[in-house]
Amino acid sequence: MTTVTAPVLAENTTETGASAPVSGRARGAARRGGADWRKRGEIALLAGPAVIVFVAFVIFPVLMAAYYGFFSWKGFGPPADFVGLQNYTAILQDPTFRDAVIHNGVIVVASLVLQGPLAILFALLLNQPIRGRSLIRVLIFVPYVIAEVVVGTGWSLMLQDAGAVNGLLAKVGLEGLSWLADPDVAMGTLLVIITWKYIGFAVILMLAGLQGIPEELYEAAAIDGASFWQIQRRITLPLLGPTIRIWAFLSIIGSLQLFDLVNIIWGQYVSSTAGTSTMATYMYLNGHMAGNYGFGNAVAVVLFVISLAVALVYQRFVLRRDTEGALTGGKERRR
Repeated sequence: MTTVTAPVLAENTTETGASAPVSGRARGAARRGGADWRKRGEIALLAGPAVIVFVAFVIFPVLMAAYYGFFSWKGFGPPADFVGLQNYTAILQDPTFRDAVIHNGVIVVASLVLQGPLAILFALLLNQPIRGRSLIRVLIFVPYVIAEVVVGTGWSLMLQDAGAVNGLLAKVGLEGLSWLADPDVAMGTLLVIITWKYIGFAVILMLAGLQGIPEELYEAAAIDGASFWQIQRRITLPLLGPTIRIWAFLSIIGSLQLFDLVNIIWGQYVSSTAGTSTMATYMYLNGHMAGNYGFGNAVAVVLFVISLAVALVYQRFVLRRDTEGALTGGKERRR
Protein backbone atom coordinates (compact mmCIF):
# COMPACT_ATOMS: atom_id res chain seq x y z
CA MET A 1 0.00 0.00 0.00
CA THR A 2 2.86 2.26 0.76
CA THR A 3 4.54 1.38 -2.48
CA VAL A 4 1.43 2.41 -4.39
CA THR A 5 0.78 5.76 -2.77
CA ALA A 6 4.36 7.02 -2.82
CA PRO A 7 4.60 7.37 -6.59
CA VAL A 8 1.25 9.07 -6.61
CA LEU A 9 2.43 11.62 -4.09
CA ALA A 10 5.63 12.13 -6.00
CA GLU A 11 3.73 12.60 -9.21
CA ASN A 12 1.44 15.18 -7.64
CA THR A 13 4.42 16.98 -6.22
CA THR A 14 6.10 17.07 -9.60
CA GLU A 15 3.02 18.44 -11.28
CA THR A 16 2.63 21.15 -8.66
CA GLY A 17 6.28 22.18 -9.00
CA ALA A 18 6.03 22.35 -12.78
CA SER A 19 2.89 24.43 -12.74
CA ALA A 20 4.38 27.15 -10.55
CA PRO A 21 6.79 28.60 -13.16
CA VAL A 22 4.09 28.40 -15.79
CA SER A 23 1.65 30.40 -13.72
CA GLY A 24 4.42 32.87 -12.81
CA ARG A 25 5.25 33.44 -16.47
CA ALA A 26 1.56 33.91 -17.24
CA ARG A 27 1.23 36.50 -14.51
CA GLY A 28 4.37 38.27 -15.78
CA ALA A 29 3.03 38.31 -19.32
CA ALA A 30 -0.28 39.66 -18.07
CA ARG A 31 1.49 42.41 -16.14
CA ARG A 32 3.58 43.32 -19.18
CA GLY A 33 0.46 43.35 -21.33
CA GLY A 34 -1.28 45.63 -18.87
CA ALA A 35 1.73 47.94 -18.75
CA ASP A 36 1.81 48.07 -22.55
CA TRP A 37 -1.85 49.02 -22.70
CA ARG A 38 -1.33 51.67 -20.04
CA LYS A 39 1.62 53.07 -21.98
CA ARG A 40 -0.43 53.14 -25.17
CA GLY A 41 -3.25 54.85 -23.33
CA GLU A 42 -0.89 57.50 -21.97
CA ILE A 43 0.53 58.11 -25.46
CA ALA A 44 -2.96 58.40 -26.92
CA LEU A 45 -4.01 60.75 -24.13
CA LEU A 46 -0.98 63.00 -24.58
CA ALA A 47 -0.78 62.94 -28.38
CA GLY A 48 -4.51 62.75 -29.06
CA PRO A 49 -5.31 66.48 -28.74
CA ALA A 50 -2.37 67.43 -30.97
CA VAL A 51 -3.40 64.85 -33.58
CA ILE A 52 -6.99 66.11 -33.51
CA VAL A 53 -5.88 69.72 -33.95
CA PHE A 54 -3.47 68.75 -36.75
CA VAL A 55 -6.14 66.81 -38.61
CA ALA A 56 -8.78 69.52 -38.11
CA PHE A 57 -6.64 72.51 -39.05
CA VAL A 58 -4.09 71.05 -41.51
CA ILE A 59 -5.17 67.78 -43.12
CA PHE A 60 -8.88 68.57 -43.46
CA PRO A 61 -8.39 72.07 -44.98
CA VAL A 62 -5.85 70.70 -47.48
CA LEU A 63 -8.24 67.94 -48.53
CA MET A 64 -11.09 70.43 -48.89
CA ALA A 65 -8.89 72.80 -50.90
CA ALA A 66 -7.90 69.93 -53.19
CA TYR A 67 -11.59 69.08 -53.62
CA TYR A 68 -12.62 72.66 -54.42
CA GLY A 69 -9.72 72.85 -56.87
CA PHE A 70 -11.61 70.47 -59.16
CA PHE A 71 -14.42 73.01 -59.59
CA SER A 72 -14.90 76.43 -61.12
CA TRP A 73 -16.32 77.85 -57.90
CA LYS A 74 -17.15 81.48 -57.13
CA GLY A 75 -17.33 81.00 -53.37
CA PHE A 76 -21.11 80.93 -52.99
CA GLY A 77 -23.10 77.77 -52.44
CA PRO A 78 -21.80 74.26 -52.99
CA PRO A 79 -19.39 73.77 -55.90
CA ALA A 80 -21.21 72.42 -58.95
CA ASP A 81 -19.21 73.26 -62.09
CA PHE A 82 -16.75 70.35 -62.17
CA VAL A 83 -13.69 71.05 -64.33
CA GLY A 84 -11.42 68.19 -63.31
CA LEU A 85 -7.72 68.97 -63.52
CA GLN A 86 -8.27 72.11 -65.57
CA ASN A 87 -7.36 74.48 -62.73
CA TYR A 88 -4.19 72.56 -61.90
CA THR A 89 -3.01 72.35 -65.51
CA ALA A 90 -3.76 76.06 -66.00
CA ILE A 91 -1.56 76.89 -63.01
CA LEU A 92 1.38 74.84 -64.23
CA GLN A 93 1.09 76.26 -67.76
CA ASP A 94 0.80 79.89 -66.64
CA PRO A 95 4.11 81.76 -67.18
CA THR A 96 3.10 84.20 -64.43
CA PHE A 97 3.02 81.35 -61.93
CA ARG A 98 6.39 80.10 -63.14
CA ASP A 99 7.78 83.61 -62.62
CA ALA A 100 6.35 83.58 -59.09
CA VAL A 101 8.07 80.24 -58.39
CA ILE A 102 11.37 81.70 -59.63
CA HIS A 103 10.90 84.76 -57.41
CA ASN A 104 10.29 82.51 -54.41
CA GLY A 105 13.46 80.59 -55.26
CA VAL A 106 15.47 83.82 -55.43
CA ILE A 107 14.06 84.91 -52.07
CA VAL A 108 14.93 81.54 -50.51
CA VAL A 109 18.55 81.59 -51.70
CA ALA A 110 19.11 85.28 -51.00
CA SER A 111 17.63 85.00 -47.50
CA LEU A 112 20.01 82.16 -46.65
CA VAL A 113 23.03 83.90 -48.16
CA LEU A 114 22.33 87.33 -46.64
CA GLN A 115 20.76 86.58 -43.28
CA GLY A 116 22.84 83.54 -42.29
CA PRO A 117 26.34 85.09 -42.27
CA LEU A 118 25.07 88.40 -40.90
CA ALA A 119 23.21 86.63 -38.09
CA ILE A 120 26.30 84.62 -37.13
CA LEU A 121 28.49 87.75 -37.11
CA PHE A 122 25.99 89.69 -35.02
CA ALA A 123 25.63 86.75 -32.64
CA LEU A 124 29.40 86.46 -32.21
CA LEU A 125 29.58 90.19 -31.52
CA LEU A 126 26.69 90.19 -29.06
CA ASN A 127 28.07 87.14 -27.29
CA GLN A 128 31.06 89.23 -26.21
CA PRO A 129 31.00 91.46 -23.09
CA ILE A 130 30.72 94.74 -24.99
CA ARG A 131 29.15 97.99 -23.82
CA GLY A 132 25.53 98.48 -24.89
CA ARG A 133 25.06 94.82 -25.75
CA SER A 134 21.49 94.69 -24.43
CA LEU A 135 20.47 97.79 -26.38
CA ILE A 136 21.93 96.40 -29.61
CA ARG A 137 20.05 93.13 -29.09
CA VAL A 138 16.79 95.01 -28.68
CA LEU A 139 17.40 97.16 -31.77
CA ILE A 140 18.14 94.09 -33.89
CA PHE A 141 15.18 92.08 -32.61
CA VAL A 142 12.53 94.84 -32.61
CA PRO A 143 11.79 94.71 -36.38
CA TYR A 144 10.93 91.02 -36.07
CA VAL A 145 8.22 91.59 -33.47
CA ILE A 146 6.62 94.50 -35.33
CA ALA A 147 3.52 93.41 -37.24
CA GLU A 148 3.99 92.89 -40.97
CA VAL A 149 1.17 95.34 -41.68
CA VAL A 150 3.01 98.12 -39.84
CA VAL A 151 6.33 97.27 -41.48
CA GLY A 152 4.81 97.02 -44.94
CA THR A 153 2.90 100.29 -44.63
CA GLY A 154 5.94 102.16 -43.35
CA TRP A 155 8.25 100.92 -46.09
CA SER A 156 5.59 101.52 -48.75
CA LEU A 157 5.31 105.17 -47.73
CA MET A 158 9.08 105.68 -47.56
CA LEU A 159 9.69 104.04 -50.95
CA GLN A 160 7.17 106.01 -52.98
CA ASP A 161 8.59 108.17 -55.77
CA ALA A 162 8.03 111.23 -53.56
CA GLY A 163 8.80 109.36 -50.34
CA ALA A 164 11.40 109.82 -47.64
CA VAL A 165 14.09 107.67 -49.27
CA ASN A 166 14.13 109.60 -52.56
CA GLY A 167 13.86 112.86 -50.60
CA LEU A 168 16.98 111.93 -48.64
CA LEU A 169 18.82 111.04 -51.85
CA ALA A 170 17.84 114.39 -53.38
CA LYS A 171 19.29 116.25 -50.39
CA VAL A 172 22.71 114.69 -51.01
CA GLY A 173 22.55 115.33 -54.76
CA LEU A 174 21.60 111.83 -55.92
CA GLU A 175 18.80 110.89 -58.26
CA GLY A 176 15.88 108.99 -56.79
CA LEU A 177 14.84 105.54 -57.97
CA SER A 178 11.51 103.90 -58.64
CA TRP A 179 11.90 101.46 -55.77
CA LEU A 180 8.53 99.78 -56.19
CA ALA A 181 7.82 99.75 -59.94
CA ASP A 182 11.24 99.19 -61.52
CA PRO A 183 11.80 95.41 -61.89
CA ASP A 184 15.57 95.95 -61.84
CA VAL A 185 15.33 97.49 -58.38
CA ALA A 186 12.20 96.00 -56.79
CA MET A 187 13.58 92.54 -55.98
CA GLY A 188 16.68 94.01 -54.34
CA THR A 189 14.45 96.33 -52.34
CA LEU A 190 12.37 93.38 -51.18
CA LEU A 191 15.45 91.43 -50.10
CA VAL A 192 16.74 94.37 -48.05
CA ILE A 193 13.37 94.70 -46.30
CA ILE A 194 13.17 90.95 -45.61
CA THR A 195 16.70 90.94 -44.19
CA TRP A 196 15.96 93.95 -41.97
CA LYS A 197 12.69 92.39 -40.78
CA TYR A 198 13.75 88.82 -40.05
CA ILE A 199 17.43 88.91 -39.19
CA GLY A 200 16.57 89.51 -35.53
CA PHE A 201 15.00 86.06 -35.31
CA ALA A 202 18.11 84.47 -36.79
CA VAL A 203 20.37 86.37 -34.39
CA ILE A 204 18.38 85.21 -31.36
CA LEU A 205 18.62 81.58 -32.51
CA MET A 206 22.37 81.88 -33.11
CA LEU A 207 22.89 83.50 -29.71
CA ALA A 208 21.01 80.67 -28.04
CA GLY A 209 23.20 78.17 -29.88
CA LEU A 210 26.40 80.00 -28.92
CA GLN A 211 25.47 80.09 -25.26
CA GLY A 212 24.99 76.33 -25.33
CA ILE A 213 28.64 75.73 -26.32
CA PRO A 214 30.77 74.82 -23.26
CA GLU A 215 33.19 77.59 -22.30
CA GLU A 216 35.85 74.99 -21.50
CA LEU A 217 36.31 74.28 -25.21
CA TYR A 218 37.23 77.91 -25.88
CA GLU A 219 39.59 77.99 -22.91
CA ALA A 220 41.36 74.82 -24.04
CA ALA A 221 41.71 76.17 -27.59
CA ALA A 222 43.11 79.47 -26.29
CA ILE A 223 45.66 77.60 -24.17
CA ASP A 224 46.73 75.65 -27.27
CA GLY A 225 47.35 78.96 -29.05
CA ALA A 226 44.42 78.96 -31.47
CA SER A 227 43.51 82.31 -33.00
CA PHE A 228 40.03 83.84 -32.84
CA TRP A 229 39.11 82.76 -36.37
CA GLN A 230 40.54 79.27 -35.86
CA ILE A 231 38.35 78.90 -32.78
CA GLN A 232 35.28 79.98 -34.72
CA ARG A 233 36.06 77.67 -37.64
CA ARG A 234 37.02 74.62 -35.57
CA ILE A 235 34.70 74.94 -32.58
CA THR A 236 31.92 77.49 -32.98
CA LEU A 237 30.64 76.72 -36.47
CA PRO A 238 30.61 72.90 -36.11
CA LEU A 239 28.81 73.04 -32.76
CA LEU A 240 26.47 75.74 -34.08
CA GLY A 241 25.59 73.51 -37.04
CA PRO A 242 22.27 72.12 -35.68
CA THR A 243 21.05 75.64 -34.88
CA ILE A 244 22.03 76.89 -38.33
CA ARG A 245 20.22 74.00 -40.01
CA ILE A 246 17.04 74.55 -37.99
CA TRP A 247 17.09 78.28 -38.81
CA ALA A 248 17.70 77.54 -42.50
CA PHE A 249 14.70 75.20 -42.55
CA LEU A 250 12.42 77.82 -40.99
CA SER A 251 13.78 80.47 -43.36
CA ILE A 252 13.13 78.31 -46.44
CA ILE A 253 9.55 77.52 -45.47
CA GLY A 254 8.85 81.15 -44.57
CA SER A 255 10.31 82.37 -47.87
CA LEU A 256 8.15 79.95 -49.85
CA GLN A 257 5.04 81.24 -48.08
CA LEU A 258 5.92 84.95 -48.20
CA PHE A 259 2.82 87.04 -48.82
CA ASP A 260 1.96 89.91 -46.49
CA LEU A 261 5.02 92.13 -46.93
CA VAL A 262 4.92 91.82 -50.72
CA ASN A 263 1.19 92.42 -50.95
CA ILE A 264 1.21 95.42 -48.59
CA ILE A 265 4.30 97.16 -49.98
CA TRP A 266 3.81 96.60 -53.70
CA GLY A 267 0.05 96.37 -54.03
CA GLN A 268 -0.80 97.49 -57.56
CA TYR A 269 2.64 96.62 -58.94
CA VAL A 270 2.90 93.07 -57.68
CA SER A 271 0.84 91.55 -60.48
CA SER A 272 2.32 93.59 -63.32
CA THR A 273 5.84 94.91 -63.80
CA ALA A 274 7.56 94.93 -60.42
CA GLY A 275 8.92 91.38 -60.60
CA THR A 276 8.26 90.66 -56.91
CA SER A 277 5.23 88.38 -57.15
CA THR A 278 5.30 85.17 -55.12
CA MET A 279 3.21 82.01 -55.19
CA ALA A 280 1.11 83.32 -52.32
CA THR A 281 0.40 86.66 -54.00
CA TYR A 282 -0.40 84.80 -57.23
CA MET A 283 -2.94 82.75 -55.29
CA TYR A 284 -4.48 85.86 -53.73
CA LEU A 285 -4.71 87.84 -56.97
CA ASN A 286 -5.96 85.03 -59.21
CA GLY A 287 -8.18 83.42 -56.62
CA HIS A 288 -9.62 85.88 -54.14
CA MET A 289 -9.34 89.12 -56.12
CA ALA A 290 -10.54 87.47 -59.34
CA GLY A 291 -13.46 85.80 -57.57
CA ASN A 292 -12.35 82.35 -58.76
CA TYR A 293 -12.05 80.47 -55.48
CA GLY A 294 -11.78 77.09 -57.12
CA PHE A 295 -8.65 78.24 -58.94
CA GLY A 296 -7.33 79.85 -55.76
CA ASN A 297 -7.77 76.59 -53.84
CA ALA A 298 -5.89 74.75 -56.57
CA VAL A 299 -3.00 77.23 -56.23
CA ALA A 300 -3.03 76.69 -52.46
CA VAL A 301 -2.71 72.94 -52.98
CA VAL A 302 0.19 73.38 -55.41
CA LEU A 303 1.92 75.71 -52.92
CA PHE A 304 1.35 73.17 -50.14
CA VAL A 305 2.79 70.33 -52.24
CA ILE A 306 5.88 72.37 -53.15
CA SER A 307 6.48 73.40 -49.53
CA LEU A 308 5.93 69.83 -48.31
CA ALA A 309 8.33 68.42 -50.91
CA VAL A 310 11.02 70.93 -49.95
CA ALA A 311 10.49 70.18 -46.24
CA LEU A 312 10.72 66.41 -46.76
CA VAL A 313 13.87 66.68 -48.90
CA TYR A 314 15.49 68.99 -46.34
CA GLN A 315 14.50 66.66 -43.52
CA ARG A 316 15.85 63.64 -45.39
CA PHE A 317 19.22 65.03 -46.38
CA VAL A 318 19.97 67.80 -43.86
CA LEU A 319 18.04 67.48 -40.60
CA ARG A 320 18.03 63.69 -40.38
CA ARG A 321 21.38 63.36 -38.64
CA ASP A 322 20.41 65.98 -36.06
CA THR A 323 17.12 64.27 -35.20
CA GLU A 324 18.74 60.82 -35.14
CA GLY A 325 21.50 62.08 -32.88
CA ALA A 326 18.97 63.65 -30.52
CA LEU A 327 16.88 60.47 -30.32
CA THR A 328 19.58 57.79 -30.30
CA GLY A 329 22.70 59.63 -29.16
CA GLY A 330 24.46 58.72 -32.39
CA LYS A 331 24.12 54.93 -31.93
CA GLU A 332 22.10 54.55 -35.09
CA ARG A 333 24.81 56.23 -37.16
CA ARG A 334 27.53 54.07 -35.64
CA ARG A 335 25.64 50.94 -36.61
